[in-house]
Amino acid sequence: MHDDEVAVDDETVRRLVAEQFADIAHLPIRRIESTGTVNALFRIGDGYVARLPLLQEWSDDIEREWRWIPWFSGRLTSVRLPEPIFKGTPDGSYPFLWSVYRWIDGAPYDDALVDDERSAAETLARFVLELRSLAVVDGAPTGGRDPLRELDEDTREAIEGSAGVIDVDAAMRVWEEALESPAWDGERSWIHGDLLRPNLLVRDGRLEAVIDFGFIGVGDPATDLMPAWSVFGPVGKGVFRSMLDPDEGTWSRGRGIALHQAAMVIPYYRETNPAFVELSRRAIEQILDDARLRR
Repeated sequence: MHDDEVAVDDETVRRLVAEQFADIAHLPIRRIESTGTVNALFRIGDGYVARLPLLQEWSDDIEREWRWIPWFSGRLTSVRLPEPIFKGTPDGSYPFLWSVYRWIDGAPYDDALVDDERSAAETLARFVLELRSLAVVDGAPTGGRDPLRELDEDTREAIEGSAGVIDVDAAMRVWEEALESPAWDGERSWIHGDLLRPNLLVRDGRLEAVIDFGFIGVGDPATDLMPAWSVFGPVGKGVFRSMLDPDEGTWSRGRGIALHQAAMVIPYYRETNPAFVELSRRAIEQILDDARLRR
């Protein structure tokens, strides 16, 4: 997916585990196919999963998770969180930090797996509200994206590059509306930063867990409005919005963040990760439907 990504296979992980985490070296290892773009995932036996960053720039996410997930444990109770078990170190054949986590049964969020979208939206909104309620402590990392106007050039280029997948003219109109949203006032709150379908696990018809805390930090709370369009349909979006109760400016800014995120995916991963592109196309269609209803 990336020109300079590190190649990782079962044998690489088997050797790393044998050399650094011998207690589980006897367990079978198999790669997990996913829409993820940051890490290669490998299931180890029935109880563990290894995550290995594909690029140097994402290896810091491992440190961030090890620093902050234990702090959130016990403070966030609406869903299950990842549980780091072992932090691996680089070696001659794999150059980055890597990590083993407790396996969480479930599958990435999909409409066909969810019994009640309303209930799922309530659960995720409670998670966001829990995050926002936590104190911004010393050393909290910065999270979120740059202001929309600083993302303007890249977003327009991505929208244009998505021709044939989305309605470019309609998406551009929505983006231009988002640019008129009030700027964030600077009052920071904890945000997950990447609440997309692949990072939400469903089990037995219910939202079970939120995973991938590599982008956790403090920043613009509008960032975590993304699931309104990137995860849910109209019913879930309505529930999610009602529970979080953003003002109109924050909602509009959140819609712009969601559009930026989804648009950036399509031209970059069009050939290498079509499943992720489809999720982004769906999110943009939800955003455009939202805009049509407002007119």
